[in-house]
Amino acid sequence: MTNSSPSPARAHPLQATPPAHMPLVLIIEDEEPIRRFLRATLEANHYRVKEAGTAREGTLLTMTAYPDVILLDLALPDGDGLNVTRAIRKEARTPIVVLSARGQESDKVAALDAGADDYLTKPFGVGELLARLRVALRHATSATGRGASGGSELPPYECTAGGRTLRVDLAARLVFVTDQATEPESPVPREVRLTPMEFKLLAFLVKHAGKVLTHQMILKEVWGPQHASDLQYLRVYAGELRKKLEVDPAQPRFIVTEPGVGYRLAEGRSTPTYPA
Repeated sequence: MTNSSPSPARAHPLQATPPAHMPLVLIIEDEEPIRRFLRATLEANHYRVKEAGTAREGTLLTMTAYPDVILLDLALPDGDGLNVTRAIRKEARTPIVVLSARGQESDKVAALDAGADDYLTKPFGVGELLARLRVALRHATSATGRGASGGSELPPYECTAGGRTLRVDLAARLVFVTDQATEPESPVPREVRLTPMEFKLLAFLVKHAGKVLTHQMILKEVWGPQHASDLQYLRVYAGELRKKLEVDPAQPRFIVTEPGVGYRLAEGRSTPTYPA
């Protein structure tokens, strides 16, 4: 949403209603010029759009219009966006991407802890906004998808970075790394042995690959609520995972640090089950 960004073309007034299979984005934003800009941008990129100018209207539309993803401003005239996020999370798992002028680390952590999936600081570029939307929609699809066996388990995760491929099969509890750089002709997968706690941490990251996870979120899920402030636990285990998974643990490509906030596992792709 930078001033230098070209104004996207609006849909022609005689254009037919967008097909129902196009993703529906709910914009909860009180400033009308920003809503107009977002609507024009999204419709030009094949999204359907609904708008809300207040927290109350936005919460109601979330429960009645069933959007595929929500763009949420934190500064609303009738309530704070953090409270809107908490209210939505009580009823739905719809991805929420926060758009806010608040750029402090504490604001980002608060929004993510409240249940937001991503955080974009104003002003932002159109390309970055669209990329974040695509990631949010992929997460929503994988969260509701089913594996080949009909169960709800995630398909194996795969990511390639720095000449190494990481594969994680949560159902089989198997982890492999393959080094193309050292064996370019016929790279051989090497199984990585993890401790139960290391695997539990990696599994949580895999389930939310591509998303920023705060320290507190990870600690609560992996170690339990009583350890929500034990940051040293997380640092030690994240370090051990990096030693086993990364080409250079000092410059991680898979488990990325979000300074002052938490960690993010590089987004990968789903793959067929890797043979044991």
